[in-house]
Amino acid sequence: MKRKIALAIHGGAGTLSRSHFSSKKEKAYQLSLQTALQKGYRVLQKGGTAIDAVTEAVVNLEDNELFNAGKGSVFTHDGEHEMDASLMEGKNLKAGAVTSVKLVKNPILLAKAVMLKSKHVFLSGEGAMEFAIGNEIELETKEYFFNELRYKQWLKARSHDHIALDHDIAVTDKKFGTVGAVAIDRRGNLAAATSTGGMTNKRFGRIGDSPVIGSGTYANNQTCAISCTGHGEYFLRLVVAHEISNLMEYAQLSLQEACERVVHQKLSKMGGRGGLIAIDKDSNIQMVFNSKGMYRACLKEGEEAYVGIYKD
Repeated sequence: MKRKIALAIHGGAGTLSRSHFSSKKEKAYQLSLQTALQKGYRVLQKGGTAIDAVTEAVVNLEDNELFNAGKGSVFTHDGEHEMDASLMEGKNLKAGAVTSVKLVKNPILLAKAVMLKSKHVFLSGEGAMEFAIGNEIELETKEYFFNELRYKQWLKARSHDHIALDHDIAVTDKKFGTVGAVAIDRRGNLAAATSTGGMTNKRFGRIGDSPVIGSGTYANNQTCAISCTGHGEYFLRLVVAHEISNLMEYAQLSLQEACERVVHQKLSKMGGRGGLIAIDKDSNIQMVFNSKGMYRACLKEGEEAYVGIYKD
């Protein structure tokens, strides 16, 4: 049976309020989300796979310096850019992930190569870079990743010996800067992808939930596809993405019920902030968050596209 194709994307969650946004800035984010959404959705329209659709959408977000992934990645304590990414397909539970990679233009493409061209799931640091070079993944110079706003955030964070989640509130909006996408294709296959530049001024090789299968990213054709964004330590401890799938499979909760229980009850109770996007096997979409806002967009066959930033 053919399924209705659908795609949802996110560009991070956090203290996003209308008072902090100029009309120009708001339109820039809305246009960027709309563009990434349409690029990924076209893949599905042409009969492409969910994996290819989420990859296409995330690549577009990685190439946009408005978002903390790829080109827009934040600075570490040492003034570097260390990026993480993961993706998973729901048919055979195949997955690929990378962490602490540098100079990779599109970390999601490296994660995809790990899934398709290796016998492994998760590669890190120098080993991941060796694999990238061996598989001709495109690299860029340090200058490519330099962004004046990110640089100011880093200087501010370093001066206070503070680790910030993407945007230091003293500089601009505080946002958990991860990008992601979830999709279902004509064949009913689900997929999820997530990519991030991590935390401003992060030290000690810190890794959040984004590259961790089951925490920040998960897909299973029997239940749902999930991509998360938020305070990674809490998402790791709750294994958020897999927890939602479990609630659907074993407790028979709907996608909406499972997402709301995890985000608004379990995550909030622990003090974790952020959100997620999700699609189930019946093409239902949820975009749930407990922060003030989340950059998000979705499009389901037969319906109008939606783009949002704030709580509606």
